Order: sequence, then C-alpha cells, then structure tokens
Amino acid sequence: MTADLFAEPSSPAERAAELRAQLHHHAHRYYTLDEPEIPDAEYDKLFRELQAIETAHPELLTPDSPTQRVGGRVLDMFTPVRHAVPMLSINTETDTEPSGARNFDTRVRRALGLSEADPAVEYVAELKFDGLAMSLRYEQGVLVQAATRGDGEVGEDVTTNIRTIQQVPLRLPADAPPVLEVRGEVYMRRDHFDALNEKQRAKIAAGAKGEKTFVNPRNAAAGAVRQLDSGIAAQRPLSFFAYSWGEVLGDENPPATQYDWLMRLKAWGFPVAEQTTVAVGADALVDFHKRIGESRDQLPYDIDGVVYKVNALALQKQLGFVTREPRWAVAHKYPAQEQFTTVLAIDVQVGRTGKLTPVAKLAPVFVGGVTVTNATLHNELEARRKDLRVGDTVIVRRAGDVIPEVVSVLLDKRVGDPPPFTMPSQCPVCGSDAVREEDEADHRCTGGLFCAAQRKEAILHFAHRRAVEVEGLGDKLVEQLVDSGLIKTLPDLYKLGFTTLAGLERMAEKSAKNIVAALEKSKHTTLPRFLFGLGIRHVGEATAKELARHFGKLDSVMDASVEALSEVNDVGPVVAQSIHTFFEQPHNREVVEQLRACGLTWEEGEPAERAPQPLAGKTFVLTGTFPTLSRDQAKDLLEAAGAKVAGSVSKKTDYVVAGTEAGSKLEKAQTLGVAVIDEAAMLAMLASGG
Repeated sequence: MTADLFAEPSSPAERAAELRAQLHHHAHRYYTLDEPEIPDAEYDKLFRELQAIETAHPELLTPDSPTQRVGGRVLDMFTPVRHAVPMLSINTETDTEPSGARNFDTRVRRALGLSEADPAVEYVAELKFDGLAMSLRYEQGVLVQAATRGDGEVGEDVTTNIRTIQQVPLRLPADAPPVLEVRGEVYMRRDHFDALNEKQRAKIAAGAKGEKTFVNPRNAAAGAVRQLDSGIAAQRPLSFFAYSWGEVLGDENPPATQYDWLMRLKAWGFPVAEQTTVAVGADALVDFHKRIGESRDQLPYDIDGVVYKVNALALQKQLGFVTREPRWAVAHKYPAQEQFTTVLAIDVQVGRTGKLTPVAKLAPVFVGGVTVTNATLHNELEARRKDLRVGDTVIVRRAGDVIPEVVSVLLDKRVGDPPPFTMPSQCPVCGSDAVREEDEADHRCTGGLFCAAQRKEAILHFAHRRAVEVEGLGDKLVEQLVDSGLIKTLPDLYKLGFTTLAGLERMAEKSAKNIVAALEKSKHTTLPRFLFGLGIRHVGEATAKELARHFGKLDSVMDASVEALSEVNDVGPVVAQSIHTFFEQPHNREVVEQLRACGLTWEEGEPAERAPQPLAGKTFVLTGTFPTLSRDQAKDLLEAAGAKVAGSVSKKTDYVVAGTEAGSKLEKAQTLGVAVIDEAAMLAMLASGG
C-alpha cells in the first residue's frame, strides 16, 4: 500500500474517499489474504471515522461504502454460497469501560419505550470470539454445507475443511429440525497456535520455501479454513463455538428466547461457551464485562470483547434492525491487545542462564490495558525474519501477563534504509564472548562465573547438593546476598563471615553459624563436583566425571584443546567447543583461581585407566524409594558402570528400577513393556558385570 494513501485530505469528500480506499485495502488483506497490516483497533477507528462523515454528510454515502457491507469478498477458488438468512454483523460499543454496558441498556429501554419504573430487560451475555464466523447447514440432521460469512449475503463453501474440526457434529439427533443453519465461530486455541508456529519456525530454519509464521490465532484459523487441500487443514488444530442460528425449517416448537436456543444447540452436540449467561438489567451486564475482563487472559483462546443480546426473541423482533446491524445486540470490546508504535532502539538483555535476548525499545503505547515501552524479539533469527530495524513502525501485541512482542513490521512506512539488527559478539553485561551453537537459535554469554546477569544462577548451581554443596544456601538467601551487594562473584561466598550473615534480615544466629560451617565444609570437594559446579554449558554430572577421569587434573582440563576434549568419552564436538570456550574466557579462569585461593581443594592425579563398563549403552530410570540406597547413590553406581540414568521413561529405556511408592514412571514402563527390576536385581546386575 502506498504511503500517500495515509495523506491528510482537504475536504470531507476526499477524506471519505481515502477512508473507503483504506478500509477496502485492509479488509482485503484481513479477510481474503489473511495477512493483516494493521491492528483491529486501528481498523475500527477508521471505520468509525467514515461512519461519522457519512452521518454528517449523507450525500457522501455510496453503495460500495464499507459501512454498507459486512466484510470481504468471496475468493475465486471457492464455490459461492448465498446465505438464506444474511450473516450480519453487530454494532460495537466504543466505550471499553464496563460502564459501556449501561449505554446499550439505555438505548434498548428507550427503543422499547420503557420507563424507569418498568422491569429490567433480560439479556444473554456471551464472549466475543476472535476467530472466523461460520454457518453450518444441516438437512435431515446431516451436515451438508459450511460457509464463511463473506460479505454477509454470499460466503464461501468450505465444507470439506470444516468437516475436519472434531467439535463440529456431522449428524444431529432425531429431534433436530429438518433444516437447520447453525452460526458460530471457528477459532484456534492459544496453545495450538503456539505449537503451530513452533512447527513453522522449524520448517523455516530447515530451509523450507514459502513457509511463514502466523500473526495471531485468528489469522492462523482463517488460513486453515481456506486451504484448498483439506489434508493440510486437518493438520491445523481448529475449534468451534456456536452462538446463533440462520435458516430453520420444520421446527414445530421453536424456543422463545436466545438463551433457550443456545441450550438447545448445546443439547444437539454443539459447543457453547460455558461463560454464556442470562443477565438481568444493566448492573448484571456491567458485572459480566468486568468479570470476563479480569479472567480474559486465563482463557485458552482469544476474545476481544463480550456480546449482549436481548434475550426474548419477541423483543428482538420489536427492536428490529438499523442499516446493517440489529438494535437488540451489541459487541462491547476490551482495550485492544495490538497497537501501532515506533521502534526507538534495539537493546540486548542477558538472562539468568546467559541467554541473550534482543529487546525493541518502543515509543510508549497503550496496549492490552497497560503502557508498553519494551517488546521481546526472541532472538537474532526472529528479528531478522521480521526484518525489524530501528525507526520502523510496528504492530505490538500484549495479552495479559505475556511479555509484549512485535507481531509484524509495516515495511511500507520505513524511512530510508536503516541497517539490519546484528547480535553483538560480546556480552553487553560482562564483555565475555557471545556464541550461538550450531542448530540453536539463541546466543549465550560464555562468562557464566563472572557475568553479573548470571550471578544468582551461577551461585545456586555451584552450591547444589550434586555440585560443591553448600547446605542451607537457597534461592532467597542468594537473592538477598546478591541484591545487597555482598556477593559479586563466587569467591565472595567464602569471604562471608558470621557477623555479616547474622546481620541479614530474617537470619538467626544459629542459621548464620550453619551457613559458615557449610561453606567451610564445601571447601573439601572432588574434581567432578567442582567441574559440574562451574556451570559449563552441556557439562552435567556424568560428563564432569568423564573429564576428571580422562585428564586427572583441573589445569589439564582448562588447557585442553577442542581436539583433546573430543577424545573424552561421550564428549562430542559441541560439548568440547563449549568447554574450551568457557575456559578461554579470562574472567572464568580468574574466578577459578580465586576459588582455589579461598581454600577449595580436591584430590588430583594422573589420568585414570577406564574402569570396566559392564552397563555401557544401557539406559536406566529410577523411581520410588529403595531399601538401602538413596536415589543419588543408585545413580552413582549405575553411571560408574557406564550406564546412562535418564529422568523419564521411553521406548529407549532398558530398565526401570522401582522402589516403594513408585508412580507414573512405573505405569509408563508397564505400558511400554520396559523391564522393571528392584534394587536387589540392580545390585546383582552390577556385581555380575551386567
């Protein structure tokens, strides 16, 4: 779309023409191509502006105005379907506050000629789903046709694709009318949407051509419905909610209310949102809007508002329609979750585990109920895929407590040719090398022992019971020590004294003494525990033991080349490079030397001969409580014999060692036919050499 389309006109006629052109353009992008360029809130704003101009200047109203129709046109690739009963849209209440519900009630009461003394009007309150409107036609109880809304009069035949939705009944009970059109919404759950986009990203990373990620669940649902290949549509997880009806023939006892109709649809097997309720009077509508708004972010699917409908069908008939919308219904929206803004800068943040995340610094924008100034770009690959650059106009999305993210870039609004984003080669916090391993999307800081951003995580890992082990040093205490500035690097742990610890908030003298004693005890450790405690990426307990056995001394590990490290059992090229890069950082070496200076010691020797590995290649899983061994002791014995000890059961598991109170792992082993043994059988296996 050209930039001059957004130019400011000089008269109402010119502005109306401009608005019509913009709305037609964006409706085409949204409904036909499934590639929206602007947020819903911006489209609604343009639509309301055109309505206002046409109201003030009736002579400017044209037959092709978007205000005189419902949505997009029919795609040429689908068979047109003329709706027996038009699929009209409903008016939108522009006041997003709960009080907007009172506006609707006031209009209804006025149109019905009710005074303050008359009883309250009964409504049905529903959710306003953010999906694709659909009409399902049943004849003699069988689904014969599914059609999109289209322009309200003529839609698209998408029956084959809709049949793939499990929630859509293919046959109705015998008491259903001979002809029944059910109206509702096709949508995609958020978790299904996230999983779909993960698959799309994997395809893109693998070099697949023509693949893309989807902007939002509504966009993904619309794309699935319009697939020519129903096999592809079946792979897109779609859902359906019913909320209305169209043509009905042969119904001998039709319901008298909207709610009774919905309950009838539910009885026939159609899903109806459980939040749907009867609300009497304006106060009940206000309460519904507020209650749903507070729980909106916990719903498994997207909604952009709620809908109120006069419950009695006789009153609906009395109220009638105005232009394109019923007087008896209204959509009451919530603050938009997508908005425009501008990228002011792109910073890089470092997480607790060393992951580097690019973050877009935004011109402040109110979205999802809060003012947003930052949005995650996830990683360099994602930032480059979106081609986001400083100065760009972007659509940013925020839903509930989810971190705001940039959905898309409006390339037609880019000014000049700003450089693309590139991840820095050094950590912005500590200056250590930032690396991205092969087949991974994320960059990571390699200065784990020194980097301030990773300080808490590094200390907690170092103090873990399977590492150096500092008993009593938990999350809250580490957080207190780091936040107060008492610990900046690992060696600072061993400089803590009783007086300092006892002076901390909520730290009793006995607890302080115990921590000091635990720190002193931790100085006497083993080389495998120390190596594991350093938190080197990809180096777990088993790898740390292999490194200690192969090299015998810490200095030999620190000075080893990638080639030498690759000779260690179970150490491949990626792990070898990770170890080498870690010890290549001067900061990490300095921390190791300081820990030694603090008195940390362990036995060292010459490289050991490999002990017999009778269980090499075997995978064990431990579950339950054993008679004589702890879970850790059993693990150590198995790993010493060359076995791998996994945390979950799979078809690749050779044995599950089960003690008392074994739970789901035992059940899964039995289901998969994996051999189950007890502690005695495991010890016998070790004693006999497998």
